[in-house]
Amino acid sequence: MSDAEVKIQVDQSEGVLIISISGEIKGLGGREFHRAIFQKIQRQDLPIVLDLEGLTYISSMGLRSILLIAKRQQENKVKFAVCSLSRPMREIFEITCFDRVMSVLDSRSEAIAAVT
Repeated sequence: MSDAEVKIQVDQSEGVLIISISGEIKGLGGREFHRAIFQKIQRQDLPIVLDLEGLTYISSMGLRSILLIAKRQQENKVKFAVCSLSRPMREIFEITCFDRVMSVLDSRSEAIAAVT
């Protein structure tokens, strides 16, 4: 996965793990994105906010990874939210009904408030 495709930044604020994703999740990079994201949340029992403000493209593998994060958090009874989607990304989340199985919020501050 080249840095030109997708960038993952992890921060912690107010007891929340904030994962910012930017760039494009596509092709074989989708598998590497999956591995990288799960490596970052491994052994973490914190609420997670996935900030997708900089995401410009997502493959089905990338969507699957996000769904698996949501399921993992639900199984561990820990909150999860997605935020800051561009209009095209929000449409993808609506078409796939992801907005019905996870919290999709407009801003990072709203997402942090929702998971704390």
